[in-house]
Amino acid sequence: MTQKVLMAGFGGQGVMLMGELLAYAAMLEGKQVTYMPSYGPEMRGGTANCSVVISDEEISSPIVTEPAILIAMNEPSMEKFEKSIAPSGMLFINRSLIRRTPLRQDIKCFPVECNELARAILSEKIANIVMLGAVICASGIVSGESVGEVMRRKFVGKKSKFIPMNMKALTVWSDHYEDEKRQ
Repeated sequence: MTQKVLMAGFGGQGVMLMGELLAYAAMLEGKQVTYMPSYGPEMRGGTANCSVVISDEEISSPIVTEPAILIAMNEPSMEKFEKSIAPSGMLFINRSLIRRTPLRQDIKCFPVECNELARAILSEKIANIVMLGAVICASGIVSGESVGEVMRRKFVGKKSKFIPMNMKALTVWSDHYEDEKRQ
């Protein structure tokens, strides 16, 4: 099975880190993976997107034109990429920054209050990890344990102090989502 994911947002929102964590987690799980970043002209504030392809088989192309999963961290990203989602695909939107509803009726939408949930933990800087947690919870594309292991390997030295906060961010949406389903 092949899963194609496209993530997009402003530079500085951690879109590339989400893509890296997802790609490395899939590799830990023995999958074939491609990761392809794309930056706008500015580092922070410009556009940024990346694509990740995860498969049980060899991947013929890293280019994602019809993602099964789209992660839109801001409204311009949703505007630009919503039309490209595969029928019956999944759209994850950062509801903290995107107020409009999707135009597509043939996809499943997951509005995630990334910034608010991240702020409740400690900092809006981990909104991307909140979103990644929502994606892995709802899609099952990789396990949270694999992403956690990647974070432990990636956040070393002085960055290791951020691991507990990021691990909490990874599960905060699933905890919130499970509470809503019970009500």
